[in-house]
Amino acid sequence: MRRSKIKPGAIGPDVDLDTEEVYLADGRRLTEQVAEELAERALARHRGRPSVTGGGERTPSLTVRVPQATRTALEELAKAQGKRLADVSREALDEYVSRHAS
Repeated sequence: MRRSKIKPGAIGPDVDLDTEEVYLADGRRLTEQVAEELAERALARHRGRPSVTGGGERTPSLTVRVPQATRTALEELAKAQGKRLADVSREALDEYVSRHAS
């Protein structure tokens, strides 16, 4: 029986797990059951950023041009609050909409 070790991210030729011993980087032997579990986890993984809209719905994006001073101020606020620039910007837009909604 041939033994081999799979490195993370490596894609190689098809193997017959009944006749070959294949080990994952963490030392576990790759079996049909382990392969199925890994495949299910990979397929269930969400691609891209999480939805802020909710319900797995795609979140629309908005690009806004601002003066450098505004961007710098937003970046400083985000850093001070331990947030991402996108989060602070989104909160500012939400606050503006709330104040000016009819």
